[in-house]
Amino acid sequence: MKKIKMLVITMMMILTLVACSAASQAQSTTSTNSSTATNSSSAASAVTLPTAVPTVTNIEVNETQSDYTWDSASAVSITLNSDSITASGAGVTVDGSKVIITAAGTYQVAGALNDGQLVVDTKDDKTVQIVLNGVDIKNSTSAPLFINKAEKVVILLADGSTNTLTDATTYVYASADENEPNAALFSKADMSIAGNGTLVVNGNFADGITSKDGLIIASGAITVNSVDDGIRGKDYLVVEGGSITVNAQGDGLKSDNGDDASKGFITVKAGDVIVTSGGDGLSASTSVTVTDGNLTLTTGATVNGATSDADSTKGIKGIAAVYIQGGVITANTADDAIHSNGNIVVDGGTFNIIAGDDGMHADTNLTINNGIIDITRSYEGIESAVITLNGGTIHIASSDDAINVASGNDGSGMMRPGGQMNQDTFNYTGSNYLYINGGMLVVDAGGDGLDVNGAIVMTDGLVLVNGPTENMNGALDYDGGFKMTGGTLVAAGSSGMAMAPDGSSSVNSVLVYFTSTLPAGTLVHIQNSAGEAVMTFTVSKATASIVFASSGLTQGTTYDVYTGGSTTDAVVDGLVQGGSYSGGTKFASFTVSSVMTTVGTGGMGGGGRGPRP
Repeated sequence: MKKIKMLVITMMMILTLVACSAASQAQSTTSTNSSTATNSSSAASAVTLPTAVPTVTNIEVNETQSDYTWDSASAVSITLNSDSITASGAGVTVDGSKVIITAAGTYQVAGALNDGQLVVDTKDDKTVQIVLNGVDIKNSTSAPLFINKAEKVVILLADGSTNTLTDATTYVYASADENEPNAALFSKADMSIAGNGTLVVNGNFADGITSKDGLIIASGAITVNSVDDGIRGKDYLVVEGGSITVNAQGDGLKSDNGDDASKGFITVKAGDVIVTSGGDGLSASTSVTVTDGNLTLTTGATVNGATSDADSTKGIKGIAAVYIQGGVITANTADDAIHSNGNIVVDGGTFNIIAGDDGMHADTNLTINNGIIDITRSYEGIESAVITLNGGTIHIASSDDAINVASGNDGSGMMRPGGQMNQDTFNYTGSNYLYINGGMLVVDAGGDGLDVNGAIVMTDGLVLVNGPTENMNGALDYDGGFKMTGGTLVAAGSSGMAMAPDGSSSVNSVLVYFTSTLPAGTLVHIQNSAGEAVMTFTVSKATASIVFASSGLTQGTTYDVYTGGSTTDAVVDGLVQGGSYSGGTKFASFTVSSVMTTVGTGGMGGGGRGPRP
């Protein structure tokens, strides 16, 4: 959990020592050559799996395949001549360096305007296609491309063309009541962008590209530089392909219709998206869905010489939900990398995350079904009121807790001026759970490894925890019980708060307290009386205790614990799963006589220590 001030911590340590003393009276701890079992009633023993995570239903986007095909023979030609414009065909009105498209149809635009504007203002119910074929439009008082009214507009980037739109730093409106347009490419209608050309948008006033309705990017090489948000579709923003690079002082990609629960969403289906933003990378008022593509997100950055002062600097933020089904997500964020005030579901994909706060945070439910998740730096790794791990390969490095299960409000763990960490406000409830049903979880935590302000239920999977070195935290930390019925668990760390799965489990476990701290890199080996290994693990940091739980521990069998030595097999994530072990020093022997065995003395043992403030 996120830490409170030092005085409160000191008081908690005193209370904990009292609790430890009371616990030691109820549980007999023995010497390093014998064993004992801790039987504790557990809230986890009667739990049921959570119901399905609620989904978000989005509206259908305004798109047909015919949007992206055009006939050059029937297109109206518009030529920009620096300070003047010529057009051949109906549906076009020219006024000096301003051209207005007044009817649906296809228009091919080429040339440059030093200070001008392309406007779409139609009344019919058909689509306007604008083919940009080598365009460079600048405007000193407004937006260079302004879609005022249309049924739908499709911007097509001609093959091999480079097109640039640059707006003013200050806009001049006809009246004080007006505030639109406010982006270099601004549309009040549904808009799509496609083609095999290049589009560069320089938003000097506010946003780069904005649609007040829906926005689809189907293809093209698009670069946006903006002093506020980069690319914004109010009702929705859908990326179907192409190459998108955004440098924005505000949010990178944004959809923000908060008035309709079916709108305000972002979907990335394919393509390459690179965002460097002062605010969020992707921000949606409802949901963000990623099915494929390559996303590289850097948030809280200095952009175009301006340092971020944004309130939110998350990588992917969906207020209602975030769904990741595939793709590659590389995030280096000042705040959470993946965030939702509701739910997160990960069905696949590859994640490379460096986060100033949480790697993944959901207020309600966070479910991982598959995927490769590598959180190489975080304050806390994965955080939610309910976390369900059904599959995937997860590596977490955290300065505080690697897994944190708690209810409450996310206050962001980013550093405040003066060196203090923002605090999350969490509390214990009977509905907080960590479910581990499969996959692999490898943890390197500066705080608690698994910190659950509730109960843990483990039915399958492999969990390897390299926990803290200081005694105020533990490799395992739960309040409502830890019921383990399958899988394998190794948890190494300090001894002051050490815990193990509780007496409601059907998988046997052993908690070993060492008489002296083992240095980083030491092998811990457990074998049966026949010399057959059941666990060989290399601790990654100074270690005073270790928990091992597996079906490999059987009741009535005697085991020996060794430290040091060497192994002939490769060490992967600290675990050795083959080869031969030799050269170690025997530390203790124990016989499994019940579901939980303790070797040595110290710590909490098992069964939890009750709800904490």
